[in-house]
Amino acid sequence: MQIEVVAFKRDAQGTGASRRLRRSGFVPAVIYGGEKAPAAIQLDHNALYHAMRKESFHSSVLNIKVDGQVEMAVLRDVQMHPFKQQILHVDLQRVDKDHKIHVKVPLHFVNADQSPGVKLGGGIASHIMTELDVACLPGNLPEFIEVDMSALQVGQSIHLDDLKLPAGVEAVSHLKAENPVLALIASTQKGGEEEAAPAPAPAAGGTPQA
Repeated sequence: MQIEVVAFKRDAQGTGASRRLRRSGFVPAVIYGGEKAPAAIQLDHNALYHAMRKESFHSSVLNIKVDGQVEMAVLRDVQMHPFKQQILHVDLQRVDKDHKIHVKVPLHFVNADQSPGVKLGGGIASHIMTELDVACLPGNLPEFIEVDMSALQVGQSIHLDDLKLPAGVEAVSHLKAENPVLALIASTQKGGEEEAAPAPAPAAGGTPQA
């Protein structure tokens, strides 16, 4: 998925210039990587803020349009104000359609409620990982990766090796070696047998009266 982002060149730099830029409703940003030098740009704050609320914005190739020129990039870093709903700075990395990129893609867990472990065993679905670091060409970058939990029994889990990744997409090498757990069906039953109820204490003063 590709998303178009309109940007503008940024001439003035430094702390004071960035502060003035934010007061005027823009976000200072930098786009770097590839064979070109890093370029200082600015983005409309409100448009960027609403775009970033969509999950797909964080795992898509962005077409950054500056003065009629378009560069492909991915979002690498976002600095937020500590208590305001304000974006302070954005880092974008250029990508090339012929070179693989490493991107974190969200995991979407489906059909847990239809699994034997939940439907019949009374278990609950537990998501161990919420995103996966993958390598692929920009054109193969998925918006999300689906994890089907429909076959899981209580106590069973899905590992990375069990996941069918989209064509042209692979997990980064260290994750392939680790084969981490992505999700599992956990039991809600407490271990061990129930304790017998304690016998009632005898009435004070010996034999109870009729």
